[in-house]
Amino acid sequence: MYYYRYENAEVSCCYKYLMFSYNIIFWLAGAAFIAAGFWAWSEKGILLDLTQVTRLHGFDPVWLVLAVGGITFTLGFAGCVGALRENICLLKFFSGVIGLIFFLELTAAVLAVVFQSQVRQWLNEFFLQNIRGYRDDIDLQNLIDSLQKMNHCCGAQGPVDWDLNVYFSCNGTHRSREKCGVPFSCCTTDPGELVVNTQCGYDVRNRQPREWEEHIYTKGCIPALEDWLPGNLYTVAIVFIVISLLQMVGIYLAKTLIADIHKVKFRH
Repeated sequence: MYYYRYENAEVSCCYKYLMFSYNIIFWLAGAAFIAAGFWAWSEKGILLDLTQVTRLHGFDPVWLVLAVGGITFTLGFAGCVGALRENICLLKFFSGVIGLIFFLELTAAVLAVVFQSQVRQWLNEFFLQNIRGYRDDIDLQNLIDSLQKMNHCCGAQGPVDWDLNVYFSCNGTHRSREKCGVPFSCCTTDPGELVVNTQCGYDVRNRQPREWEEHIYTKGCIPALEDWLPGNLYTVAIVFIVISLLQMVGIYLAKTLIADIHKVKFRH
């Protein structure tokens, strides 16, 4: 019995299914992000009246969720279908977008280091803008509360920044019960408390500033971030390196598949 060995080039099944497995996770994650974003909008009634999006005075976190979900879903789809169908256009699209994202990440990191003062000023203005819209959107409210609780901070530069919000402002003739106060997330917490006191910040800024420290955090969130970064540079660097390696693996798999497909086409 004679055995024949065919010398025709073939697309590597190993790389092909590695590429598919690599992308199916991102495809499903992207779909989950998109679903979560639309669910959040439906809970707020925005899907029934899309003009509400333009009325927000601050940043709507759902936009970030949808953007991340849309990009992840599109790339995952391109990678999965491109690998299974051996489609060069989809694989080139995948590797090109991943490369662009990596370049933008690297550029943003370099610019953040070089233009530290401008970045600090932009972050400060961004935070102040969202303080103004604190009560306009529940997702924005939860985001600010989480940042203040995790970082033990209050406002952008301090508690006085909450004067920019119409509900917490000490100025004017409004009759808000929260007047001259701060959100509960600014309050210093007692580890023994089982129930969160959401009224702990009421009238606190009517007291003398030296008394504030007994009840609320007096450090702003921008200074708190500046204090946190130097001690966590290794953590930030490791996260950046891991993300970069994942992107490089995706580009390598896509380029290898493209090269194999070209070889097969050339032989035929």
